[in-house]
Amino acid sequence: MTSISYEYLVYETIDRVARITMNRPEKLNALSMGLQQEIVQAAKTAESDPGIHALIIRGSGRAFSAGYDITPTPERGEQQATRTIRNDISRMEDMVERWNTLWKLRIPTIAQVHGFCVAGGTDLALHCDMIVVAEDARIGFTPVRAMGAPPTHMWLYSVGPQWAKRLLLTGDLIDGSKAHEIGWAIESVPAADLDDTVLKLATRMSHIGKDLLTANKYIVNKGVELMGRTLLQQIAVEHDAIAHLAPEALEFNKIAREQGLKAALEWRDGPFRQ
Repeated sequence: MTSISYEYLVYETIDRVARITMNRPEKLNALSMGLQQEIVQAAKTAESDPGIHALIIRGSGRAFSAGYDITPTPERGEQQATRTIRNDISRMEDMVERWNTLWKLRIPTIAQVHGFCVAGGTDLALHCDMIVVAEDARIGFTPVRAMGAPPTHMWLYSVGPQWAKRLLLTGDLIDGSKAHEIGWAIESVPAADLDDTVLKLATRMSHIGKDLLTANKYIVNKGVELMGRTLLQQIAVEHDAIAHLAPEALEFNKIAREQGLKAALEWRDGPFRQ
């Protein structure tokens, strides 16, 4: 086992498998810009290593990832004050391109999901080739309640139109067992078995030559492209930018600025606890 040093994640290799562990446990691995950039950098490092044939992405602490880091900051406040639909679209296009780097990676990638996998955490997981999830994980896209829409919108391709609507028109969370049942994940296992299950699957794939892995992944990805994935992502980004200007989204941001993020989340999610 070898390792490479990063600020926001741990990168290690185990035989022919590379493993990225997001390492912001105090923030539930919220996807700051720095963490996003390091994930892509580490994934490209794995891809370029001739000895690595498969990649695992997981999170430390209590969560895979609680989503994009939306902690109110002066910089974030300035961005919101000067936001236009065009620059909002441009900002999200850059983010979508980062996750598309994972989607297009030449080696297979497994998201190892435990704890919370919410909002941007699902964007990250759904751009991996497959997802293995702990049975008690909590998964969903709660920002649809007051903040916008999924900017990468891979839900349709993993769970189909009815379940995509069911989850994205409520913001409800499901557990890992249900996620497996509806096709969001390929397998759900007890949390205690998650590490071993994922590593065994990645190791099994790693026995195949990289050229063959790339060829077979490429064919499936091209099939998804024929279903309109790239066009749908562009449409999703544009509609997310429009949704950011909805009255509820503006009110959420106002509460977050004036009262703090905890109060804004309570305002958003409180009615759904009934």
